[in-house]
Amino acid sequence: MLKLTCLTVAALAFTAAASNAETLRFGHAYETSEAFHVRSLEAAEEIKERTGGRYEIEIFPASQLGSQAEMNESINLGTLDMGYVSPGLMAEIHAPIQLHLAPFIWRDMDHFNAYPGSDIYKDITAGYEAASGNKILGLTYYGQRHVSSNKAIEKPEDMRGLKLRIPPVPLLTMFADSVGANATPIAFAEVYLALQQGTVDAQENPLPTIKAKKFHEVQSHIALTGHLTDGFFTVVNGDVWSRMSDEDKAVFQDAWTKAASNASADIVAQEAELVQWFRDQGVTVTEPDRAAFAALVEPKWTEGNVGWTTEQVEAIRALGK
Repeated sequence: MLKLTCLTVAALAFTAAASNAETLRFGHAYETSEAFHVRSLEAAEEIKERTGGRYEIEIFPASQLGSQAEMNESINLGTLDMGYVSPGLMAEIHAPIQLHLAPFIWRDMDHFNAYPGSDIYKDITAGYEAASGNKILGLTYYGQRHVSSNKAIEKPEDMRGLKLRIPPVPLLTMFADSVGANATPIAFAEVYLALQQGTVDAQENPLPTIKAKKFHEVQSHIALTGHLTDGFFTVVNGDVWSRMSDEDKAVFQDAWTKAASNASADIVAQEAELVQWFRDQGVTVTEPDRAAFAALVEPKWTEGNVGWTTEQVEAIRALGK
């Protein structure tokens, strides 16, 4: 009888917590098949379980809540609670937050993996949090970005005059300008149609994204430029974060740290397999002279009013040495 009573009390307590649950909306631009979405669902389930149902996170994939720029703005305004956010958009508030997107700044994955948790990472993310009021819960590896097109790209000159779709990220504009391409910002959800109709000639994204968005259906070539090693942040609106207890904050931090780590590992594994997969689909995959591309871009890292210091660039370059 005592055992039954205890179970009843526990069930009632959970029911009460569930009835008072706060539902948070989490938005992102990626497909339900992609690791980012799958791992976000796992984080949401873990948070619900570990908070006794006090928090439920509803995930909205594939730009259901607007473009990446619109979702970033919604998080800043508090009309969206959480989401995956491009550092290029966050840079409107704190420019150094996008420094890890500088083309060719990373030597390899070991170098990139040394960034989260480093002193320079903590300094840069703290600067964004102070300027925005929002909270960063993790950095997820998005992949090395490569160029897809309908012609072979072997050297920078092959991109001259190419209408290249890029997201509205200054460091991608830097890359396009450096190689003489015409940077053309188009919303992520509209890229397939733009390629199909010839509004743009080419686009650039990591291999898993090219597959998930089926860009290879309307592009015949992929050049493994690896011009930018991308990663996005998990961001929580500041008001949402501030009203959480310390215990719940710890749960959120732990769950999203794991989600970032797991999704990053998933993407690395997929990248290793996809070059051959694309070739099997009839796509021509080439490996251009990356050093020639890098030589054009690297001088621009600290050229003009970029919003960060030479010391910050050198701190990143020194990681892992």
